[in-house]
Amino acid sequence: MRKQKKSSTEEEPQGRFHSELFDWGEALLISLAAVILIFVFGVRIIGVEGNSMVPTLQDGNQLLVSNLFYTPEKGDIVILTKDSFLTSPIVKRVIATEGDTVDIDFETGEVFVNGQLLEEPYIAEPTTTQLDVTFPQTVPEGCIFVMGDNRNHSTDSRYAQLGMVDTRYVIGKVLLRIFPFHELGTVS
Repeated sequence: MRKQKKSSTEEEPQGRFHSELFDWGEALLISLAAVILIFVFGVRIIGVEGNSMVPTLQDGNQLLVSNLFYTPEKGDIVILTKDSFLTSPIVKRVIATEGDTVDIDFETGEVFVNGQLLEEPYIAEPTTTQLDVTFPQTVPEGCIFVMGDNRNHSTDSRYAQLGMVDTRYVIGKVLLRIFPFHELGTVS
């Protein structure tokens, strides 16, 4: 007996279905790999715990953070860790970088970097709380000096246990607030 050959029109729908299914699966795997690489090497989502950055950030805000090709600069809001201080990540503002001299007048609440008064429209109130670090302080090489925007309710570089922060402890710069959704956007 001779087998009858199927015409090419009979084989085509099944072959096309398998091809499309393979294409979709391949696209899905590539997309998943890209998302994983972005979140491992490029960006992270980190939540704010506490009130040290009020009014800029609130407890419970969710932030998109990146460390890709990042070097801390004055004014940046960063996420950092320092196990000798706290095991969970913390959020602070960079006030000074290596070589800068920080001085704080706790009577007037003014902060100076390299003799220049900082314009700080983002703070909750003037800096009147002195912790256990004496001023002026010069930031060592490879370090940053950080403070919370809620100055009188923030444990930051004015506290010796945190002190100057080695830049290797910086997880990244805050790019966006992603939650709550009605506050979605950049933070400064």
